[in-house]
Parts: sequence; C-alpha cells; structure tokens
Amino acid sequence: MDKLKQLYSLEGLRIIVTGGSSGLGLHQAITMAQCGATVFALSRSGGIKVEHEVKMLESLTFSTLDVSNEEDIRKVFKEVGESGGIDVLVNNAGITKRVKAEALTTAEWTAIHDVNVTGLFNCCRYAFPYLTKSAHVGRVINIASMASHLGFSEVVPYSSSKAAVQGITRGLAVEWSQENVLVNSVSPGWFPSLMSEQVMDEDRKAKILNRMPLHRFGKPDELSPMICFLASPAATYITGQDFCVDGGALAFGF
Repeated sequence: MDKLKQLYSLEGLRIIVTGGSSGLGLHQAITMAQCGATVFALSRSGGIKVEHEVKMLESLTFSTLDVSNEEDIRKVFKEVGESGGIDVLVNNAGITKRVKAEALTTAEWTAIHDVNVTGLFNCCRYAFPYLTKSAHVGRVINIASMASHLGFSEVVPYSSSKAAVQGITRGLAVEWSQENVLVNSVSPGWFPSLMSEQVMDEDRKAKILNRMPLHRFGKPDELSPMICFLASPAATYITGQDFCVDGGALAFGF
C-alpha cells in the first residue's frame, strides 16, 4: 500500500458505531468496514432494521447496546475492548421528538438527554481506557447536528442535547489531548433518515431546503467519508473541532 493510500486507510482499526442498525449509522458502519476496519455496529435492536446488500461483511458485527443504560455500556465496551481493543468510537445514537416547548413533559426532556447527552458521555468514558492504548491514536467522533448551531422550532430538547455534544467534544478534546485520544464532532445537515422523518412535513421540508444554498438533502455517501477521514491517519492533528456537512446551511444562516 503506497503512502497516500495508507493515509486514508482504516486497515487494522477496531471501531464502535452506536446507533448502527439503520440510516446514517448503518451506512457509516458499512463504509468504515469497507475501508478496512473491524466494526462493531451497536444498537438496541442488535441487528439491521432494513435490508442492505453488503450486510454480510465479515468485518462488520452487529450487537445489542442500550446507550441509556450505563451498566449495558460498561459491559459491552469491556467485551469489545478486552477482545482486541477499541481504536475509534463513533457516537451516532440519538433520538428526537417533535413537540412544542410549552407542551413538553419533563419525562420527554429527560429521555432525549439520557440518550443524546448522558449516554454519549458514558460511551466516551467507558471507551477511554482502550482508546488511550490505541496504537493508531484513539479517536472519538461525536455526531452532533445543525440543531446545535441554528434554531429549529418544536425540537428544543434535541437542540439542547446536541449543543451539549459540542461542549463535551471540546472539553474532552482538551482534557484528553495528552492521553493519545482525539475528539471531534460532525454536524450533519438534513439527510434522509427514520429520525428526520419523525419531524418532517411538507411545510417544514420547504423551509429547510430554502435555508441551504444547495437546496437539496444530503446523501449518506456524502456524510460517511467525513467520519472515515476523522478516523484515518490523515486526521492525527485535528481535535476539538466540529465539521458541518450541511449543504451550506450554516454559511447561509437564517
């Protein structure tokens, strides 16, 4: 393998992807496996929610994980870590709910933050003992959202949780800078997914498309390469950063 290919190869990496049973998480897991990594796609279902033509990749394993359950995280990460280590953690699992702020219940607020914030943080800290020992430089890649940058109505707890992801990313990047661990985040714009469909109607769709210069939704193939890049040897001098893959939405602003 020549030097340029080595820069972008994921060969030899052991990678955990949470929320890996469908949508963008599944696509990320498959793409990283195709790039040479051994990937553990973890989710509550423990499998694939939809059929996919390359689901039988030998380097891709599906297992169950409830990120809102700390003991479950501890157990699963220990199993993966002690069986060969963890080089990269992709915190992709997330939930949302479309509801007006004044109608939101405390239980709904808590459920979203339990997954998107507390669960993500627990995954980071239980992966840490293995990431710090990585021969490839440990990586945490947190999936944030444009909702952490821009205001969107009826998803306030989701926006709050994703803003917290940005804070966790920057804090851990500084704290773990001398521990062989790089921490970055990626903020996707609007991509087709089961979660985005929960909050989408035609009026909302039109407003969203008008807020991005490219005026179209993204495709999974346009997001996964960023995740692969941040996990690769080409990204060993990048930490504490957020990368917006958003069709220009942040540049366009309001």
